Amino acid sequence: MIEQIPILIVVIPLLSSFLCPLIGLWRKEGCYFWAVFSLSLHCLASVNTLVTVIESGTINYYVGNWSPPWGIEVVVDHLSAYTVVIVSFMSLFAAIYAKRTVEQELPGKIVHFYTVFLLLVTGLSGIVVTGDVFNLYVFLEISALACYALIAVGEDRAPVASFRYVVMGTIGACFYLLGVGYLYIVTGSLNMGDLSTLLPELYANRVVQTAFVFMLIGSGIKIALFPLHTWQPDAYTYAPSAVSVIISTAMAKTSIYALIRIIFSVFTLDFIIGFAPIFDIICWISAIAMIFGSIYAITQSNLKRMLAYSSIANVGYIMLGVGLSTSTTLGLTPVLMHILNHAVMKGCMFMVACAFIYKAGLRDIKDFVGLGRKMPYASFAFILAALAMIGMPPSVGFITKWYLILAALDAGKYIFVGVIFFSTLLMIVYFWRVIEIMYIRVEEGEGSEIRVDEMPMSMLTPALILAVLCFVIGIVWLSGAPSPILDAVNSGFGLGVLP
Repeated sequence: MIEQIPILIVVIPLLSSFLCPLIGLWRKEGCYFWAVFSLSLHCLASVNTLVTVIESGTINYYVGNWSPPWGIEVVVDHLSAYTVVIVSFMSLFAAIYAKRTVEQELPGKIVHFYTVFLLLVTGLSGIVVTGDVFNLYVFLEISALACYALIAVGEDRAPVASFRYVVMGTIGACFYLLGVGYLYIVTGSLNMGDLSTLLPELYANRVVQTAFVFMLIGSGIKIALFPLHTWQPDAYTYAPSAVSVIISTAMAKTSIYALIRIIFSVFTLDFIIGFAPIFDIICWISAIAMIFGSIYAITQSNLKRMLAYSSIANVGYIMLGVGLSTSTTLGLTPVLMHILNHAVMKGCMFMVACAFIYKAGLRDIKDFVGLGRKMPYASFAFILAALAMIGMPPSVGFITKWYLILAALDAGKYIFVGVIFFSTLLMIVYFWRVIEIMYIRVEEGEGSEIRVDEMPMSMLTPALILAVLCFVIGIVWLSGAPSPILDAVNSGFGLGVLP
């Protein structure tokens, strides 16, 4: 049974999504408990896989006992094991959080919601563990189609936001699939390991180089890298509450994982250095994303939309780490850190933002007067996550920025140190505005303050856990405990390891 666990990472949410409608026929409220139970098993399988990879190395599982490149292969190395744990836990937290919000926002669609939600988790899990570039496309589309449906049932403008996402997502998928097709034309293989062996002799081939560009553009759309981000703000803003949580954390991170996998596992570092020197371009695009994402966040009045633009800036942080990875001994260390760090911080903030909507229908920041007193625990969780995002020591945000600064200094690209500091100042502006209105500002006139109370425990508990983790994980990073995972990922890609 133990050797089957890697494939169970995909099978558990897939079978659970098929069984969810049957449970709904019996009792629709049971779908929530079924989803939480299934995703708890999913988390256990992910953690077990991570422990196995740390102890024994990469896991190669042949589906149907057909060995690659003829058969489909599941490959779980340190990077994929690390990412799937993030995906599984954030999916579980989002599912726990979803109970009350789904009952309020989608009272007639509870069964449908949890069915599609589990299908979304299936797609995200498959992206992370597959060892095949075409099956990565298949899982990308499974997760995308599920996400389109989940977004479309949100607020009044959600169908338009979903349609925009459909258009942009389809363009991104087409670019990626064309790249896969070109690779198959010249190599006759779709297996990632096989491709990494066959491609070095074909690096100078224009078809291979075109495939790389297409796959890079397609992935850039999926991760909402500036200026390919136009679908994201509306999708995050108008999606149902639990969907905003999962797409801003688990889904965003799997798309970034897919891009890293394509760059470093399929085409490898030698191709990038010799034939596609794009890392300087990535650094500059990322720097622009960090600044403009923060500037756009400052101009927003809707809290969820502000957080959406903040996510665009944070994608810039992650991609800056990717751009610097070949020029520093830290390799992908800042990237791997921020994939986890941003998921924890942004998950907490979206949970709180959606709680404000759940309790009082509050979306505009100017209406948050007195929330710090009326919803003290939720507001406190938001403050912890905001301080972490700004970079208060010893939070996860501080760790990310510190390592990015070290990477920029190590690479001799000092201008990006200035970009990080300037982006941080902009973060202080838009997060302080929210905190000031919640805690300090008092509207004139008796009884003008909003009258609400704390959010339910099923919503508050995951938000508080994530808020505390914003600092606990930062301390863990400082302790150096995750270094074996980071070192293994860097050395596997031929990048520098932690000194």
